[in-house]
Amino acid sequence: MYAIALTLFGLAACGQETPVTTIRFDAFGGQVDLSLVGVDRQQAQQAASLVQQDFAFLQDAWHSWQPGPMGRVNQMLLTEEPFVAPPSTMPLVRLSKDFEEQSGGLFNPAIGYLMDLWGFHAEAVRSRPPPPAQHIARLVAATPGMSQIDIEGLELHGHNPAIKLDFDSIAKSHAMDLAIEHLRELGIKSALIKAGGEVRVIGDRSGQPWRITIRRPSGSGVLAIVPMRGDESLVTKADYDRNFVFKGDIYHAIIDPRTGSPARGTRSVTVLHRDATTAAAAATAMFVAGPTEWEAVARAMDIRYVLLVDAEGTLHMNEAMADRIKLVDTGAPIAPRMQPSEAQGATEP
Repeated sequence: MYAIALTLFGLAACGQETPVTTIRFDAFGGQVDLSLVGVDRQQAQQAASLVQQDFAFLQDAWHSWQPGPMGRVNQMLLTEEPFVAPPSTMPLVRLSKDFEEQSGGLFNPAIGYLMDLWGFHAEAVRSRPPPPAQHIARLVAATPGMSQIDIEGLELHGHNPAIKLDFDSIAKSHAMDLAIEHLRELGIKSALIKAGGEVRVIGDRSGQPWRITIRRPSGSGVLAIVPMRGDESLVTKADYDRNFVFKGDIYHAIIDPRTGSPARGTRSVTVLHRDATTAAAAATAMFVAGPTEWEAVARAMDIRYVLLVDAEGTLHMNEAMADRIKLVDTGAPIAPRMQPSEAQGATEP
């Protein structure tokens, strides 16, 4: 069970009287920041307690490799018999089936055995040689996929024993979406939840947009700033998030289900969308698609705002995203289809 680590503190936005209260706690393997606008201490404590409880429960319910509901689901999928699944897992199964279909299979959380093979099912990822090619090929040839899981009422029925569910790529984002709904139920109209490269906002920051940073592909420094307000999410998937280095090569946890190995050609993908769950799934799929195929995935998944940084550090973005962001690293090269003057002419919403 996680606990709130820091005392509540109020921050007045520059030139504004409305306080912004920030609470921090640990969940999903990292720090979560919850910022609330215009609430008193008692309401902030109530909201923080509720969000913290949400995150703790969902982390346990969706954990990919520790004993718990997901472990039981994966054990039952091995039997290829129908079974009643824990209610907490059903929303992610339903959403993931849709995301897999929309992405043409590039988003595929059924490849948990590949994640095992690469050593990403561990609290601390350690440097190690890549798995033997024949072991990777065997798991890829088994073609596990969400389409091989049927849903009937409360029952799941898997049709491939090679399926092992791993929802790590969207679990934290879905927890953020659910937490925002609970905050609304408490009457909170302006809030921000940030966990690593994932942000979910409602309302604004004391009359000003929330200004969210996108990190450089190296993981250090700021690449761009995105102003956000209303009801939006910004999710970045990057090769620096969860990885290990072996003999100078980086092996990250965004696995291409077609090859069974870490996707190549992309350093990071940032997606702006209304809900964080869709943004996370789309960013994962476009990371796998790479700089030549991401636009097709964006269209198929109905994603309007995308920024992709390729392996050479070149920025690729659609016009809508170019109009939203403000580049801080103005030296970053931009793909020819988007002119630098257009990309830097950002307008706030």
